[in-house]
Amino acid sequence: MAGGYFPQLRRAVMELPRPRAFQTDAEWSAASPPLISVVIPMYNEAENLEGCICSVLDCTSLSANRLQVWVIDDQSTDDTLAQLYDLQARLADPRLHILAGRPQPANQRWSGKNWACFQASQHADGDWLLFIDADVRLKPGAIASMVQTAIALQADLLTCIPQVVSGSLVEWLVQPLMFANAAVTFNSEAVRDPTSPTTYALGPCLLFSRESYAAAGGHGGIGAEVAEDVVFARTLKHQGFRVVHVLGCDLLSLRMYRSFRTLWEGWTKVLYVGANYSVPLMLLLALVMLSIYTVPWLALAIALTSLFTAGGLGGWILLLLAIAGLGLQYAIRAMGSHALDTTTRYWWLHVLSGPLITALAIASIIKAETGWGWTWRGRSLKPLRRVSSSRHR
Repeated sequence: MAGGYFPQLRRAVMELPRPRAFQTDAEWSAASPPLISVVIPMYNEAENLEGCICSVLDCTSLSANRLQVWVIDDQSTDDTLAQLYDLQARLADPRLHILAGRPQPANQRWSGKNWACFQASQHADGDWLLFIDADVRLKPGAIASMVQTAIALQADLLTCIPQVVSGSLVEWLVQPLMFANAAVTFNSEAVRDPTSPTTYALGPCLLFSRESYAAAGGHGGIGAEVAEDVVFARTLKHQGFRVVHVLGCDLLSLRMYRSFRTLWEGWTKVLYVGANYSVPLMLLLALVMLSIYTVPWLALAIALTSLFTAGGLGGWILLLLAIAGLGLQYAIRAMGSHALDTTTRYWWLHVLSGPLITALAIASIIKAETGWGWTWRGRSLKPLRRVSSSRHR
């Protein structure tokens, strides 16, 4: 199983396109490019907002008649909105627009950022609409490269696997592995097959053509969905639109979760739903992660114990198998790091990653099926289960 994962990851790294800018940002900006609307929903993002917004404004020289940046505060309970207005005043950039989001309608069901994105989209009139999360940082030339790539590849929805930033041990244990899994999944045979309904996307960075966004019903059409990114991708592929996945580490970085609490809440929120409520897929994920990252270390421990206590040929054979497994584990980790523009830091602690990701997968099933503890930043997702489940089962 682990042996089969490595060639799949290698193929994904080789086959998934990397964005290409045919013109520099300055050249493109001077050539009357299409109007682009960037939408950034924010809920309690006081620590992220300035870094995110400045990265968007600084990454391009597009003028206000070619770039709109719509930042909407989704009823934050901290001082996010006040800081947004303060930043707007300090920057005095005509491209930046701040919106104070309205409360969710009492008689409607909305999940997470969908309500905020829906409100902002009513103001965004770009030919291309780029939705990013507050923990995303765009790199110089990112917008120009993204839109030019989408046009060149005839993409109606472009989704990027970002450079993964980890700042704590639990992030290093989970995030590089999860995004390497995303690369394998996005390049799977079913996803590449235009006749298959299977496809995926990553919510932190979604670039739509206006036509495709309207055809999918916008965020108003998927308001109750927890994994709105995946639903968008499936809806558009079903309608014959082209969904393109790229390795975007040259375009953007992402530090998705900064603590164990947010990592646990975030991944258990979307794993099972994003897998289309498939228990077999969740169990397969757990089995693959345990096989690659945990079993070789256990085999090494057993082999060394056997050699020190009993000796014999069996212990030596198991030791060789364990070393081979660890070599393969490192090769997989290094390949993933190459795709995600990160390092192999703490790879030797991935003996803990297998059980941790297994726990995330199982908890995701339990939360989505029962509603117990199914939240995002304190907002309950329980009332949404039946809406999402009935649509995709």
